[in-house]
Order: sequence, then structure tokens, then C-alpha cells
Amino acid sequence: MNIETIQQRRRLRREVRGISAALLPYEADGRVAVAAFQRHLVATHRAGLMNAVNMDTGYVNYLNDSEKREVLAWTREALGNDVKFVAGAYIEGREGDIVSLYRQQMDAIVEAGGIPILFQTAQLHGKTSREKVATYQAACRGYAHVLAFELGRMFAPNGEIFDAGTVQGLMDIPELKGMKHSSLDRLVELERLAMRDARRPEFRIYTGNDLGINMIEYGSDYLLGLATFAPEKFAERDRLWKTGDSAYYALSDALQYLGNVAFREPVPAYKHSAACFLHLTGRIPTPRTHPKSPERPAWEAEILHSCAQRLGIV
Repeated sequence: MNIETIQQRRRLRREVRGISAALLPYEADGRVAVAAFQRHLVATHRAGLMNAVNMDTGYVNYLNDSEKREVLAWTREALGNDVKFVAGAYIEGREGDIVSLYRQQMDAIVEAGGIPILFQTAQLHGKTSREKVATYQAACRGYAHVLAFELGRMFAPNGEIFDAGTVQGLMDIPELKGMKHSSLDRLVELERLAMRDARRPEFRIYTGNDLGINMIEYGSDYLLGLATFAPEKFAERDRLWKTGDSAYYALSDALQYLGNVAFREPVPAYKHSAACFLHLTGRIPTPRTHPKSPERPAWEAEILHSCAQRLGIV
């Protein structure tokens, strides 16, 4: 895809759908900071973004089924009965039929009023495109609204960037309304957008590229862990893009600066960056993370303070 073709893809003044992958915060004694979590969900919703819980940002790979159900209950309690949210269906490390495992998770999410998003599983690595698509068809059958994941392995070992045939097959599943794409590769994402436009225009591509958040300019929506750092600023950026306000560029650059700092190697430690940032800006009580999650250096808050200053938050 050449530069001219890429520039032709820019979608000026489009309305962007933003989803924020919520961080799960912790108290000093290691308990989940439930009240802070719920306040942050409400603030995110009021800013104009949809919440996504039990995601990578919410340590879904470390939570057991009981803990995930608690997160769903806290989310429903905070947002009320009529507010939709997204929640991860994560089956890695489980034994049994893949479709049944997915549907157990999806049933719990739908019962809580959420929209399931299917995390990939390493059990499908090495399977044919036909086999993968058939698994997703069976898992999604009968649900009103499901999203899928396409996750690079820099985020998690169960991730996989699908081949074109698999992506086309997923787009043809009527229950699947969109897909989060997290390759961190703009060109691959642009190919997904072109495929979407030709095959199923209403299908949503949600960028997961925290290092390229301006993919919204080319037709992507977003589902980002970075959005949980400053949901109001992301919502403001989206409004500026829709109205064609030139202030969009400075704000987008400031948010990207934060993304470049927070999502540096090792990428999974961005959750500690998020905790440090939200603690720094007074949103959560401590910078603690889940005990199994990798941590940043002791000076993380200092560098994040510079990012917060650039955004006008502190």
C-alpha cells in the first residue's frame, strides 16, 4: 500500500466510537479498589467512551472465574442496567471443548448485560483458516452482538495475527459486529480496513495500536488500554476530529506521547504505568498492580508526570 493510497483513506470529520479497556486498581493491602474502579467506569462513560472490563488491562489472564464475575457485577452496579459495556471471554489454560468454554464465559457476560469479546486461544494456533472460522461461528451462534480479538504476541502468547482468509471468514459471521486489531502495524491494520470496506462496511475495526492512536483518521474506531489513562482527553480528541478543529493535532500528539512512554518494552508492564498515572492524577488510591503483573522502575511516576503536564491534567 503506497503513501498516496494511505492518504486517500483519511476520513475527515468522522464520528469515532471509542472503547476504554479499564484498569483494575488495587488498595495498599492488595484488595481490589472497588469504589475507585466503579468511579472510573462512571467517569469514562460520562466522558462518552464505552467501558471494557476483564480485558488485558484488567488482568483477565490472572483472574479466576469468581473474580471475573465479581468484576462484571461491580461494572453493572456502577453503570446501571441500561448502559452497555464490553467484557473479555478468556479461556486460555482451560481444558475442554473450545466452543463450550467460550460460550460459558459469553453467557456470564451477556447475563450481566455486557458484549462479549473473544480473546484468542493458543488451542487454535496451527489450525486451518476453515477450522478457526468454524470455531468462531459455533461460539457466536445465537448471540446478538459479539466482538473478536486479533492480538499480537508482544501482548500475550495466546495472540495471533490472522491470515487474510481467516479475517474474511470472521467478517462473514453475522453475530460478529467488529474486531479489535492489535498488531501495532499500521499497514496490516490499513489492509484490514480496506478488506472491511469491500466486504462488510458496517463491520467495526477497533484499533488496539497504542503506538498509533491516529488510526482513527483512516477509518478505525478504538479499544485501547491507553484510553483508561485519560478517558476525558480521548473523548475530547474524538470531538475535535469530528468537528474539524485544528486543536485535534496537539491533543492527539500529547496522548501519543503518553502512549509511547507507557507502552515501551516490556509492553505488558503498561498496566503498572496506568496504575502510576491514575494514582498520580488522583483517580485511584495506589499505584499497585496485580501481584503477577510485571512492574516499571521506581521512577515511573516521574516520567509520567511529564506526560500528565503535557495533557494539562496536573
